[in-house]
Amino acid sequence: MKTTAIIPARYGSTRLPGKPLIEIKGKPLIQYVYERVKASSVQRTIVATDDERIVSAVREFGGEAVLTSPRHKSGTERVAEVAAAIEADIVMNAQGDEPLIKPEDIDSAISPFLKDSSTMITTLIAPLVNGVDLYNPHVVKVAVDRDGFALYFSRSPIPYPRNLLQEVNGNSLKAIEGLQKVDKERLRGYWQHIGLYAFRRDFLLKIAALPPSPLEELEGLEQLRVLENGYKIKTVIVSAPSIGIDIPEDLERFKLLI
Repeated sequence: MKTTAIIPARYGSTRLPGKPLIEIKGKPLIQYVYERVKASSVQRTIVATDDERIVSAVREFGGEAVLTSPRHKSGTERVAEVAAAIEADIVMNAQGDEPLIKPEDIDSAISPFLKDSSTMITTLIAPLVNGVDLYNPHVVKVAVDRDGFALYFSRSPIPYPRNLLQEVNGNSLKAIEGLQKVDKERLRGYWQHIGLYAFRRDFLLKIAALPPSPLEELEGLEQLRVLENGYKIKTVIVSAPSIGIDIPEDLERFKLLI
């Protein structure tokens, strides 16, 4: 089974313009991601970008990059453009702003395809361990069924922690602040989504060709297009989330970890 990882890397980030090219200890951010993906079992790794500067930077460190349309509205659409022109059984969408993604977690996302021919798409989830993240819209939550398939993804707390809020002083801002002190055991059953996906290639092309769905547009979460069209997403549990680089503070935290 041939697996290709495609890393979408857009230049025009709102909060961090030129984010893929931000240099950290002598290397651009995109290089950290590329090297992590290359260390997994995937056979080929490609950066898909809308900017010649990113193409040049990737090629300069010996990576493979493809220039794609600037009109794509999502990373999935950008990945699908490249996937349509290559031969692969499995195509992985690896986020271009997660430089600490673990190679073994990437491999974990691939393993369900080897076990079940009906699996069309997988993604990663990790236990939610910070109570205040239940109300952090930048931390996407996911509810899953008993077989590990996603029921729903949301920026809101799901399932709603009614009993937990009552325990920490009622449904109020003060209660939400109190969630910072909630221990991990009380958060058992809450899952944080990690934005890495693996698709069967033909299924990826089908999903990318569908119009954005209502819930996708409301939540700003492109994976909801899959669920709204009646398909299943298999989730794979990993021990901890990666670090996404969205704001300057994330960059500083990353520098301390490398």
